[in-house]
Amino acid sequence: MAEITLNNVIKRYGKVEVVHGIDLDIAHNEFVVLVGPSGCGKSTTLRMIAGLEDISDGTVSIGPGVVNDLPPRKRNISMVFQNYALYPHMSVRENLGFGLKIAKQDEATITARVNEAADILGLDELLERTPAELSGGQRQRVAMGRAIVRHPEAFLFDEPLSNLDAKLRVQMRTEIKKLHQKVKTTVVYVTHDQVEAMTLADRIVVMKDGHIEQVGTPMEVFNHPVNTFVASFIGSPPMNLLPATIRGTEVVFTDGKSLPVPTRLADRVRDGQEVIFGLRPDDLTPVGHGIAESGDSARLTLDVVLSEPLGTETILYTSIAGLEAQGKMFGPRDVTPGETLEFDIAMDRAHLFDAATGNSVRSD
Repeated sequence: MAEITLNNVIKRYGKVEVVHGIDLDIAHNEFVVLVGPSGCGKSTTLRMIAGLEDISDGTVSIGPGVVNDLPPRKRNISMVFQNYALYPHMSVRENLGFGLKIAKQDEATITARVNEAADILGLDELLERTPAELSGGQRQRVAMGRAIVRHPEAFLFDEPLSNLDAKLRVQMRTEIKKLHQKVKTTVVYVTHDQVEAMTLADRIVVMKDGHIEQVGTPMEVFNHPVNTFVASFIGSPPMNLLPATIRGTEVVFTDGKSLPVPTRLADRVRDGQEVIFGLRPDDLTPVGHGIAESGDSARLTLDVVLSEPLGTETILYTSIAGLEAQGKMFGPRDVTPGETLEFDIAMDRAHLFDAATGNSVRSD
């Protein structure tokens, strides 16, 4: 069993603390993604799990035992890096089997495991090539294969797709998801790309400034962000966040426009409270061009500043209270800049955050 447990884990470089006492339980066979902006501590956390960084305080456990003092080779984990780290003078077959050779495994075991990994990742026809003869995606598959042959208790991925172009990243996301389904083991995956996090993870860990902001399934984090940081980081395009004040039963924006307080949140706010009104672009749609009718809805008349046609949908840029807001038009038509449209607001999917703390009023 390969549960991974972080208990009050702290990392300091000299007097500077960069990871601040994080707690995290990762279940056996779970695919967990650490996501956040550059410098949030996600790669440092992964490297502490791997043993590539010393832990300043707290404990990391893999399976039943604390591994703080174990070197990486004794933690029974395999790590896949963004730069592939393949030996250029070796064939794919030799790269796949090198770690087992160093571990003094017999030739029969090495051959069987290399063939197994090649079959899982579709590398059978590439075994005699060198890394220079491979595409970026093929090199990354070899790097994953080298991890597979060890039969580790956990896979650790550190931004493995960041060196690939956009199309190849999509293909490799699929490869990694298939790999997890075939090779049942624990995966901890680091990325700054929230789309990767949403599509790959069983659970997402959103990090900021060395702290964990929220842990949950992709849809929990998307639908119920605990604060404005998570709301703005998860989702593409990001959630619109607009300052407002509660006046009786209305949310009043700084330009005087108003919307009713979302019914499900009416008992969570007070008159005069300063809030941030949050709305996903999917929930700000021109009348007749939304995904579905909302049970709790309102309307605003807004001018379109810019439109971005994407085929089946168009991103519309407009303005509320002098701040940019993005909406979506499904089943789109041509839209002229400056055109005035009436927008449906899906109030049953709107969010309110306390302006002082940034926390969702659902969690206050």
